[in-house]
Amino acid sequence: MALRRKELPDVGELVVATVREVYDYGAYLNLDEYGGMEAYLPWSEVASRWVKSIHDVLKPGLKIVVKVIRVNKARRQVDVSLKRVTDSERRRKMMEWKRAQKATKILEIVAQKMKKSIEEVYETVGLKLEETYGELMAAFEEAAIRGEQALREAGIPEEWVKPLLDEIKRHVEVKHVRIMGTIIARSYAGDGVERVRKVLSTVKNTVANKSQDIKVRLYTIGAPRYRLELESYEYKILEQAIEEALEAGREEARRLGVEFSFMREKLGR
Repeated sequence: MALRRKELPDVGELVVATVREVYDYGAYLNLDEYGGMEAYLPWSEVASRWVKSIHDVLKPGLKIVVKVIRVNKARRQVDVSLKRVTDSERRRKMMEWKRAQKATKILEIVAQKMKKSIEEVYETVGLKLEETYGELMAAFEEAAIRGEQALREAGIPEEWVKPLLDEIKRHVEVKHVRIMGTIIARSYAGDGVERVRKVLSTVKNTVANKSQDIKVRLYTIGAPRYRLELESYEYKILEQAIEEALEAGREEARRLGVEFSFMREKLGR
């Protein structure tokens, strides 16, 4: 179960819920992120299109994403809507939920090994990581990339650093993203080979100076064609790096009178 600091959800908040009981007039749900707190889903909020029976849409045990529409704090009553959740909101929320579940499981393993309660681990470690990186799994991914330093920067006590990182390495796999393409660089000058070399070095060095997290390869596939491959953990970083590198390469090519172009290879992300 994902840990929460708030006792009640806010109006407009998307929450993951498990259907508990279904009646003709509505359904009762348990909010997974709020300790199984009960919520009521009225029949009028089940679907935006006509359906013959609520039982055609909801079944006990079904996990759904709903939007909070009313909260009575005094009575601790929560009403939710299913029809007001868009497909994109549902997909995004379920992805966030699954990431939170996985991250919480890692904390539970660490708690067991450290002989601490999950609440104590969350207060000591989880809150600091959330405050620094926005969410637990984002923090764990950063630690998987940068190691102990990422945890220390969040203020994690030293006694927790190694046990936590050990579990992160066992359970968190950070996917790489790549950008590839072909540079065509040509010069007819007497020292054309040297001029092309300077242009290519400018491209490669610009990427290398952008971030240490980027792996860059630049090699010939038969002059005047050269293969450029960039790999990292964040697509946004790669996009910025290749844009700056190609611009620097074009400027150097203009200065040296070198023909320069780039053809990007389309890849799935």
